[in-house]
Amino acid sequence: MPALLWFRRDLRLRDLPPLLDAAAADGEVLGVFVLDPRLEASAGPRRLRYLYDALRVLRDNLDGRLLVTRGRPQERIPLLVKTIGAASVHVSADFTPFGRRRDEKVRAALGAVPLEESGSPYLVSPGRVTKSDGTPYKVFSPFYRAWHEHGWRGPARTGADCARWIDPADVGGAVDIPEGGADLDLPAGEDAALAQWKAFTVNGIDTYHDDRSRPDLDGTSRMSAHLKFGTVHPRTMVADLDSSPGAQAYLRELAFRDFYAAVLHAWPRSAWWNWNSGFDAMATDDGPEARRRFEAWKAGRTGYPIVDAGMRQLAETGWMHNRVRMIVASFLVKDLHLPWQWGARWFLEQLVDGDVANNQHGWQWAAGTGTDAAPYFRVFNPTAQGARFDPDGAYVRRWVPEADPDNPGADNPAPIVDHAAERREALRRYSEIT
Repeated sequence: MPALLWFRRDLRLRDLPPLLDAAAADGEVLGVFVLDPRLEASAGPRRLRYLYDALRVLRDNLDGRLLVTRGRPQERIPLLVKTIGAASVHVSADFTPFGRRRDEKVRAALGAVPLEESGSPYLVSPGRVTKSDGTPYKVFSPFYRAWHEHGWRGPARTGADCARWIDPADVGGAVDIPEGGADLDLPAGEDAALAQWKAFTVNGIDTYHDDRSRPDLDGTSRMSAHLKFGTVHPRTMVADLDSSPGAQAYLRELAFRDFYAAVLHAWPRSAWWNWNSGFDAMATDDGPEARRRFEAWKAGRTGYPIVDAGMRQLAETGWMHNRVRMIVASFLVKDLHLPWQWGARWFLEQLVDGDVANNQHGWQWAAGTGTDAAPYFRVFNPTAQGARFDPDGAYVRRWVPEADPDNPGADNPAPIVDHAAERREALRRYSEIT
């Protein structure tokens, strides 16, 4: 009997376990992606552009045999199951709060037709690495040791030729894939993801351990958006990693990705609330002046060059170097005394790789309110951070040319706050609740 393969955060054909399961049903397979209006409304323009481009690549790799439809999944998926007489629906498991709620509704609407989950977007799915008493880890280091010991499977051997695909023209309900109006400096889709990973393993992995914190260098993999949309699975990437310092440093970053997904799965409230509720009572600023400073931060007009460079890079490209993400987050929370949720929401709107687990818990790390958080008394000095990680000023000059001392007369804004004074104020506020 036919089977339905519902693509979500797995827009690829290689290393795709649910494709194996769908094909094992010994019938034809209908590949489907549902454009959910709720997700389209909440995603930023560059993330949507990546999605639409990746869908086109997936459709091309299937010789057009991908049905893209629009609507609520709990309505569209059961309708398609009925249309083709599918005996099962196959997906990669989604562990986000939104995804779990959506899948519960789809499962209920399917009735006797099973929604079968195979694999997930992670090396180790959330909930599988726990302490000896079965409770989730709250600290990364012991999680990392247990995660490494747990291990993971090798890549699944899949491709377009694994299944006999149903032609969407015989089904109906298709919509055109939108063009997406935002510019994107990152090629999207499975082919681009594999090419980018190959280039990094050849030219970047050996120096990753030393260069990954330098925004002035091309020292990162730029794989985050590909991982976000599942155009490559981390299993495929890890198969190319050896025991060298650069490879092991990269593996640790993939472990952080799994850790934050596990934390969000165990504590779904932490998507928008402090994981450590003891910080709920801490005073943050609001009102016209706070909003003015927030707008200056978003526009890259704070007068602190490394902060402004990061925010302008984000606005222009939809991406920001991870070290700079930490710097600008610390500045928003501890120099401007604004809620981390303001910054997290702006990041999700702007980032191509915007991922709820990584983004929200990265922000809580900076704010000191999450698991494994930076101590509340650690306040990044933006000037010192710039001098350390952009020592020649190349990154700043690229994004904030007016900060170049050799550019006289440029409109270089004065610092909107005094860091030393705001550091003292931040410590005062934190000390009131600790």
